Amino acid sequence: MKIEILGVGCPKCKQLTANAEAAVKELNIQAEIGKVTDIDKITEYGVMMTPGLAIDGKVVSSGKVLSKNEIKTILSGGGCEKNNSGSCGCCGT
Repeated sequence: MKIEILGVGCPKCKQLTANAEAAVKELNIQAEIGKVTDIDKITEYGVMMTPGLAIDGKVVSSGKVLSKNEIKTILSGGGCEKNNSGSCGCCGT
C-alpha cells in the first residue's frame, strides 16, 4: 500500500503525516508513506486544498487533517464515512 500526503509542508500537512504514520503503526500494516510537495503534481491529483491524502493513487481526502481514527477506518476497508447529507465527511464524495 502506498500512502501519499499531498501538501507543501505546512503544519497541517505535518499533522496529517503524523496521523497517517500512527494509523499504519496501530493497524500493523505494511505501507509506504510518501510526501508530494510539488504544486503541479498535487493539482494533477485534482487537489485544490491541502493537505490531501491519497492511497494507492486515489485521493481520499483534501482540505482537512484527518484524525488517526478516520485514517484507520479508511485503511481497514471501512471507506469514507457518509454524513447526513450523503456526502463523505472526510473527502466530500
